[in-house]
Amino acid sequence: MNADGPTRGVALPRYRPRYEAGMDFGAVLQETRGGRELPPPPAFAEPAADLTERARRALYDVADPEFPISIVDLGLVRRVEGDEKAGSVTVHLTFTATACPCMDFIEWDVRQRLLELDGVRGVEIVTEWDPPWTTAAISARGRTLLRSVGVVT
Repeated sequence: MNADGPTRGVALPRYRPRYEAGMDFGAVLQETRGGRELPPPPAFAEPAADLTERARRALYDVADPEFPISIVDLGLVRRVEGDEKAGSVTVHLTFTATACPCMDFIEWDVRQRLLELDGVRGVEIVTEWDPPWTTAAISARGRTLLRSVGVVT
């Protein structure tokens, strides 16, 4: 760490309360949304070609707990990799801040949603901090959704 903050590219240690296996965050997530429903995913012209694309599209069903917007539209999903043969999906995520209190909720929701896909037996989540998330990562659709609820981006 230097006087200006953490060195780029260095993993930041942080306290992260890990959820217990089998713990259901579903009710907590629903409560944090205040009963707001997540807008439907965008309409896609073509069916998903492979597991990677099916998984990426499924992540439109995962909401940020604080805003009625998907983690895809918020720009938290950096990359998705699917391995059809192994039945596994790796999701590279970032968060809006290193101390984001919703990280465990979001990771739990990502796992739950992807494990609902046919053929998925395992989900790995890789957290990436470089480059840091900024509002520039929000999609055009995400900006429209946020403005519709009074959040100016």
